[in-house]
Amino acid sequence: MMRKTSVILLSAATGAALTLFVTQPRAVLMGSSARAATSDTYRQLNLFGDVFERVRSDYVEKPDDSKLIESAISGMLSGLDPHSSYMDAKSFRDMQVQTRGEFGGLGIEVTMEDGLIKVVSPIDDTPASKAGIMANDIITMLDDEAVQGLTLNQAVEKMRGPVNTKIKLKIIRKGQDNPIDVTLVRDNIRVRSVRARVEADDIAYIRITTFNEQTTEGLKKEVANLQSQIGDKLKGYIIDLRNNPGGLLEEAVTVSDSFLERGEIVSTRGRNAEETQRRTAHPGDLTKGKPVIVLINGGSASASEIVAGALQDHKRATLVGTRSFGKGSVQTIIPLGSGNGALRLTTARYYTPSGKSIQAKGIVPDIEVLQDVPDELKARTDTKGEASLRGHLKTNDGDEKTGSQSYVPPDAKDDKALKMADDLLHGIKSTSSAPPAAPSDKAAVDKPANNKAAN
Repeated sequence: MMRKTSVILLSAATGAALTLFVTQPRAVLMGSSARAATSDTYRQLNLFGDVFERVRSDYVEKPDDSKLIESAISGMLSGLDPHSSYMDAKSFRDMQVQTRGEFGGLGIEVTMEDGLIKVVSPIDDTPASKAGIMANDIITMLDDEAVQGLTLNQAVEKMRGPVNTKIKLKIIRKGQDNPIDVTLVRDNIRVRSVRARVEADDIAYIRITTFNEQTTEGLKKEVANLQSQIGDKLKGYIIDLRNNPGGLLEEAVTVSDSFLERGEIVSTRGRNAEETQRRTAHPGDLTKGKPVIVLINGGSASASEIVAGALQDHKRATLVGTRSFGKGSVQTIIPLGSGNGALRLTTARYYTPSGKSIQAKGIVPDIEVLQDVPDELKARTDTKGEASLRGHLKTNDGDEKTGSQSYVPPDAKDDKALKMADDLLHGIKSTSSAPPAAPSDKAAVDKPANNKAAN
């Protein structure tokens, strides 16, 4: 059988998802036994037809036929595993916007507070920042419509829209006696999935929050900026993947490739052997062989685990933190035609370069570091993990692991994992489990592989 696929966006859902997008239908050749089984299956669909007609004719109120069909499809997919699902047309569009990493909007990060929209921060060089919108501003009106009563998602949807269209905001600002009216023109906004800072004067700290279409370019930009700021005294890099739920398979591959010179990055294996695909690194280490520490925890899932697993298997990085989420499957997005939404279907498992599946197990860090959690948060800081999800794919060897700490202190000075990473890069502490130096020509798991994965 053949299937042509290309990478597409996917929003972070339960543990997030790695996604491929089917662009051409599957061609299937069936023998007589397969045809018989298919025929029997379609005969069983008569039962669904009978139930559907009975509901339409006898339910106490006239049902919406399209809603009945959507609910039936949703039930069929959700019964497979936690990551297979049906998306209606709106959900499909929202997914594409979120993981594309760009949209028509104003350029402000917001939250809901007391029923009103509070600005967390304006994004640099966007309509909001140019208009002087400030952190902690309270938005009370959107185009003369009160925000009170709207959900956060509804308010965000109203602020987004086609590029070059206008929207009027009424803002309450601390220290100002009267509300401020601001008219903004929407522009193309790129969501920053990569943020960085200089740590301890000589360490490059890079936080990746999700894997969207902008992630690899964002990583390259931040690495270049940090190299310029720190100069020759640069000790190494800390890549923070904690509570990163995943995203695009292609971005996980290219981010991993940024730190590797050669070797396999990941393989994906479907139900049939001919569907196995392997992705390999290309020469060129973005960090020029400097030591790398990767921070993970119970909220690091999917694409995050691909990056962590690849760098750990190649001994290119030392992993610090707690065991990752354990989502080792790949989802394919199958559009159902104009206006009909799409299927999100689990079609493969993925394996790290050493051939390990992390499904329902997660990746164990080289150095485990548990955070000091405030008493009032202790009941809410552990992520249960993939193995705790009802209907999850079982691990191949039966050794499932559940539960891992996912708390990250809001103040960096209280972050024990970050402190461990600093100490490792400064040579205050050391470990032999995974030397962070760049791999030699005899790097571990340097397997030949083809590049027929979607790209």
